[in-house]
Amino acid sequence: MLLLVSWQVAVDGPALELDRLVRHAVRELRHVLGSTPADRLGELFADLGEGSVAVPVLFLGGAVASWREFRAGRARWWLPLPVAALTAGLIPLLVVPAKIRFARPGPSGLPLTAEQWGWYPSGHTTTAALAYGVAALLVCRAAGPRARRVLAGAAALLWAGVGLGLVWREYHWLLDVVAGWCLGGLVLWALARWPLTCRPGRPGTRRPAAGG
Repeated sequence: MLLLVSWQVAVDGPALELDRLVRHAVRELRHVLGSTPADRLGELFADLGEGSVAVPVLFLGGAVASWREFRAGRARWWLPLPVAALTAGLIPLLVVPAKIRFARPGPSGLPLTAEQWGWYPSGHTTTAALAYGVAALLVCRAAGPRARRVLAGAAALLWAGVGLGLVWREYHWLLDVVAGWCLGGLVLWALARWPLTCRPGRPGTRRPAAGG
């Protein structure tokens, strides 16, 4: 999906008509509704994609996960914190070069200025997907089944809400947001398959050799 969307953005392909249709539909709906709580809710969710909001949540998730892993006696209890730090550093590495490469104008239709990078992919969406998603994933590893469901649902709500809020407020095209979702999903998919911790056993303890 990410490759398809990126290709269409790069060549100004027919799939971009979807962006224009969605923008038109959003404008019509906002005109009908007028100034409503939906605008304020959209703005709120869009703001949750700010790095100043999402990244502290990411580090908090790493700290909570490390503490819970330590309490559970995991050998690599400290690992969630550097994972959170690496995730925070990965976000601009994924987003900024792509923005510069595609240099896509935003929904306003105005050309890019010299200091602008472009709108594709959405940095707010990618930040939300990775920050909230990785925070939830780290904490989920040391949580019970019910807490995992709650955390996963909350992360998904934030992930989706930020993207939809950006489209509703016309800060981004829909495909910018889709690309941000895809980037976040790929990283989360890879991280979910990486064993971050060992089974119970304080650092320095050794398991008995097989056979006694």
